[in-house]
Amino acid sequence: MIGQPYRFGGAAPGGFDCSGLVVYAAARAGILVPRTAAEQLRIGLPVARAALQPGDLVFMHLASKELHVAIALDGQLFVHAPSSGGHVRVDSLIAAPYAKGFIGARRVVSFATPN
Repeated sequence: MIGQPYRFGGAAPGGFDCSGLVVYAAARAGILVPRTAAEQLRIGLPVARAALQPGDLVFMHLASKELHVAIALDGQLFVHAPSSGGHVRVDSLIAAPYAKGFIGARRVVSFATPN
């Protein structure tokens, strides 16, 4: 989905917001996750920054967003839908503003929404 445009509320090819990209990618892996970044922050198991693995959810506070979520590609790189006017891209946790914005990570293997 690299290059897809940012779209507030988007969760499908043609436009994604940060949590919508997570929902879309997780669904393709057979994993159901909640729709918002705040809800996604409450699922799975906490992961230390030094222990990040591909697929872990990475959470940040950024100036342009109260809460931002991305998908780890390894211990440093992540894919995300950054902001209005942007596009889905890969960035680094050691680059500004992401290094200072990191607040935690979660590992989600499986999650089912209760009825």
